[in-house]
Amino acid sequence: MNTKEIKQMKIMEKGIVTFLLVLLALLCMVMVYNFYFGKSQVYATETNAEGEAITISNAEEIKIEDIFKQSEQEARREEYSIQETTLEYITTYRNNANLPKQEIQVVQEGREGKQQITVKKTYQGEALLSEEQVSRKITKASRNKIVEIGTGDFSRHYQVKIGDTLYVTSDRLSVMTEPDEKAYKVATLLEGNALKVIEIQDNWYKISCGSTIGYVKSENTTYQNSQINDATQNSSQKEESKARLMEKLNFDMALNQPSGLTLNQFKKVLSDNKDRFKILENNAEYFYYLEKQYNINGIFVAAIGIHESAWGTSKIAQDKKNLFGYGAYDSNPYHAAYSFSSYSESIDLIARVLVKYYINPEGTSIYGGEKAIGSYYYGATLTGVNTKYATDKNWANGVYQQMKYLYNKL
Repeated sequence: MNTKEIKQMKIMEKGIVTFLLVLLALLCMVMVYNFYFGKSQVYATETNAEGEAITISNAEEIKIEDIFKQSEQEARREEYSIQETTLEYITTYRNNANLPKQEIQVVQEGREGKQQITVKKTYQGEALLSEEQVSRKITKASRNKIVEIGTGDFSRHYQVKIGDTLYVTSDRLSVMTEPDEKAYKVATLLEGNALKVIEIQDNWYKISCGSTIGYVKSENTTYQNSQINDATQNSSQKEESKARLMEKLNFDMALNQPSGLTLNQFKKVLSDNKDRFKILENNAEYFYYLEKQYNINGIFVAAIGIHESAWGTSKIAQDKKNLFGYGAYDSNPYHAAYSFSSYSESIDLIARVLVKYYINPEGTSIYGGEKAIGSYYYGATLTGVNTKYATDKNWANGVYQQMKYLYNKL
C-alpha cells in the first residue's frame, strides 16, 4: 500500500470518528430533551384542516402576574423604629357628697409618664405606604389626676372674702403672675399650705403664702368652714341666651376658649335620639368640666366624639370606651386604638391632648402650670386642627356640622 492510499485511509477513519461523535452528541441532546420536555400528555385534541391531531403540552405555564407580584413584594421594605413619647395621665372623677352640687375640686394633679413605642413603616421604593404602632412599653409610669365632683344637696353658704385664709386641696398648685392660665408660673404650693386672700377675680384668687404672691385657681382651694348644709345658692354660672351663644359660632371660631354653656345646657344639647346607647347624654357633665379646667370649647370636643364614633355606635367606642379613636392608625385602627375604663377618661384625655399639642402655640401656659408643646399647632381653628389631627381633609367640615347641630338645640 503506497503512501497515497495510507493517507486516504486515515482521512476516512477521521471522518468515521467525527460522524460517530456527532451522532453520540445528537443522541445525548435527544435524551436531555425527552427528560425535561418530553413528558407531554394529551389533555385535549383538536383537528386542523388536514385532520391531524394537535397535542396540548402540560408544561407549567408561566404566570406573568405572579412575576409582577413577586417583583412588587421584593420592592417593598419594612423599617422598625423605637420612639420615646409622653405617656399622658388619666383623669379620674369621683363623687364627694361633702362638696356642694356641681362644684369640682382637684385633689391630686396628674403626672405624665414615658413610653417606648415601636413603629413599623412599610415603603414601596421610597414612598411610605403605611405606618403603624406594633407595640408599647411603659418606661415610667404616669400618675392619675383625681378630681372630686360635689354631689351634696346644698351650696356653699359662705362666700370667700378678702382677708380669708384658704387651704390648698391639690397635691400641687401653680401660682401665676396673672389670673390667666397663659401667665407665667412663679411658684408651686403643696397640699395643705395656708393662703391669705388678697384679691378675688372670678375663678381666681390673688394670694400670699410666705414671700410668694400671685394668682391661683379657686378650684384648688377650700375654706375651712365652708362645708355647711344649706340650701342657699351662693352663686351660679349665668346662663347665656341661645342668640348670644350662636353669635360666637362660626367655622373659624377660636377653639381654645370655653363655649360658655352651663351644665344644664350641655345636658340639653347632648340628649338626642341619635345617641342610641345614651353615651353622650350620660357623660355630658365631663364636657362641661373640661371647659372649666382646660380652656377649650366643650362643644367642639363633643362634636369630635360624635363625628368619630357616630354617636357612640362604633366598635372602638363600644368595646374600648374610646369615643375619639385615640391612638388609632389608618392601617389597623381597632387594634391600635387605646382602651379606657370609662368614657370620662377618654373625654378628659382628648381635651388635654388638643390643648397641649393642637390649639395653643408652643410655650403657652395651660393646665396645672404646664406649657403647651404646640407640635401640631396651625391655628386654634378647625382648619388648623385638621392639618395634622386627621388624614381626612374634610374632617373639619364634618366636625363643624356636628357643632352647628348641637348649638341649634339650645
